[in-house]
Amino acid sequence: MKKITLSIITIALISTSWAQTLDRSMRPKPGPAPEIKLGKTESFTLPNGMKVFVVENHKLPAIECSIELDVKPALQGDMDGYREMMSELLLSGTTTRTKDQLNSEIDQMGVHINVGNEGMSGGGLKKYEAKIFELMADIAMNAQIKQEELDKAKKKTLSELETQKNEPDVMVRNVSSVVNFGNNHPYGEVPTSENVSKITLERCNQYYHTYFRPNVAYMAIVGDITLAEVKPLIEKYFGKWVKQDVPEAHYSIPALTNTKLTKVSFAPRTAAVQSVVSVTYPVDLKPGAPDAIKARVANTVLGGGSQGRLFLDLREKHGWTYGAYSTLREDELGGTFSATVKCRNIVSDSAVGAILDEMRRMQTEKVNDTALQNSISYLSGNFAIGLEDPKRVAQNAINIERYHMPKDYYQNYLKNLSAVTADDVTAMAVKYIRPDNANIVVAGSKDEVANKLARFSADGKIDYYDYAGKTMVPAETMAAPPDMTGDKVFSRYIAAIGGEKAINSVQDIKIVGTSSMRGMALTITEMKKAPNKWKESIDAATTGKNMTIQKQAFNGTKGYQESQGHKADITGNDLDELAQDADIAGDLHPEKYGIRRTVKGMENVNGTNAYVIDVVNGKGKKSVEYYDAASGLLLRKTQGEGEKMQISDYGDYREVPGANGYKVPYKVTESGAGNPPITEQVQTVEVNRGIADAEFE
Repeated sequence: MKKITLSIITIALISTSWAQTLDRSMRPKPGPAPEIKLGKTESFTLPNGMKVFVVENHKLPAIECSIELDVKPALQGDMDGYREMMSELLLSGTTTRTKDQLNSEIDQMGVHINVGNEGMSGGGLKKYEAKIFELMADIAMNAQIKQEELDKAKKKTLSELETQKNEPDVMVRNVSSVVNFGNNHPYGEVPTSENVSKITLERCNQYYHTYFRPNVAYMAIVGDITLAEVKPLIEKYFGKWVKQDVPEAHYSIPALTNTKLTKVSFAPRTAAVQSVVSVTYPVDLKPGAPDAIKARVANTVLGGGSQGRLFLDLREKHGWTYGAYSTLREDELGGTFSATVKCRNIVSDSAVGAILDEMRRMQTEKVNDTALQNSISYLSGNFAIGLEDPKRVAQNAINIERYHMPKDYYQNYLKNLSAVTADDVTAMAVKYIRPDNANIVVAGSKDEVANKLARFSADGKIDYYDYAGKTMVPAETMAAPPDMTGDKVFSRYIAAIGGEKAINSVQDIKIVGTSSMRGMALTITEMKKAPNKWKESIDAATTGKNMTIQKQAFNGTKGYQESQGHKADITGNDLDELAQDADIAGDLHPEKYGIRRTVKGMENVNGTNAYVIDVVNGKGKKSVEYYDAASGLLLRKTQGEGEKMQISDYGDYREVPGANGYKVPYKVTESGAGNPPITEQVQTVEVNRGIADAEFE
């Protein structure tokens, strides 16, 4: 205790003395950049051409191994998407181990092995080093891709693609890739469902046997190990890896050689209440280039964090967004600049204008000392944190050899970073930040946002793209016939599903459908009983048993929801909505719930002309309904906003047996922001079977 007290007193005295001599009007000068010690690094090359780097780090009894393939593969073409599947396919077993055996050996040791289309990594405790190398070598040389595993991967990918069709971040990423790099560059390829469906086992095996070769491989091993002990292990397990000539494709990026003026690319998004914006373009900036560190500082000043100019302007000054950032990515095949923001529809064009203004200001207004030092400190901290990750250290070792960087590049990184000046930042901004030669890519509401962006396009035009970056002609909201009202459209719908007599004849109904989510089989059961009882349950098939994972019910007065054993009452507005949904004949008297329908216009929905109807209920809740102009049937309904938006698509309407012509949709797809779509296929529909009231309690 005395030592602690003495230390506090001593610090106080020193602080008092310092305060008497310190001129607080002057900013302290930064001290010299610390020297970086990355650990002892040695290397050797196997006779088959694989280059191996060993970085000693004896802090923990563990190792991390990375293998990177220096390849420039041919374009994927009509089978685009197969390379992204290699991470799963190459872990589906080898000629010496089944998938289960491989997984069992990995799990028993508690190690990790990951595979990608251009390399692999593995790591764990030092005592398992030999086994880690053995398993990695087996995958590198003897992977056996099976048709059943490819079929699973394709099914999973198709499900993911379906999810992404209305995801704004994905839409912007895909469109940006296409407009930046073009279709004749690997970064400009975007897989679609059609591409994935065409992928063959032969194409996957051809890629593996062509590009997984030691003479294009760089291996870095970081951890509690020495060259003397690891070299015999690498020779033992990887020495038999057969080298082979690896073809090298050549790509070009037209935007780098043919400077173009700013253009606007728009991806229309259903029921969007906010926009995702990216101002982006390709740059010629390779890893380790002389400009790389200086350019990194310039980007950080612009949008590298909460102290960046974009953040301070768009969030702090205007309050248009939660955050605005920029990135400047170095890449051997083509780097990119992008400034991104998410904002409400009404301020989307203002946000784009502010981004471009800040980009121009970088070229004309020199950064002050405080902002410069903050940016350098930010990058220094990130670099120091990165050195704690063995994977990052391994990557650094590979980078030096692969990109012909100076051997002391990372040792001198902080010193070179601290030497960047305000003039350097301006020079980098002039060279790499190009507001007048950019692609402005936006995913959002076409009706509310798109036309406002035309002023930013050099030719005054807007190019439209779908979620995968394919050019498209967007659906236009056309005027509906002047005599068509919301009530008339809804009356046509009532007639289309059987009419008032058929609806009133249904006293109870039970609908059972099936679906799947993340590979799990689901059974969805919905029951209604006149006048206003309702229940829905979702059961999952697990280990041969059915388990209810979610249930909701309303007995005409009270409602509850139950999930994973937790049961809670439904109250307030949620209970009112549940009561409305439970009304088995609710469609026949919308006035009871204060529902008003207004014709907004006509649009094309999945190839069908539809009336677009704005709907508001008595509580002020809004939704949009789309009715087939020919058949009168409901095709789609959207409700909620932003992250809570939900889209319901209806199709395959059929008459219910024994229901006097009453029709229900046998296919319903529910999707929402951030969630995979769930498609329910109705299996059975039963009416007037005398459902007991106890079902709804």
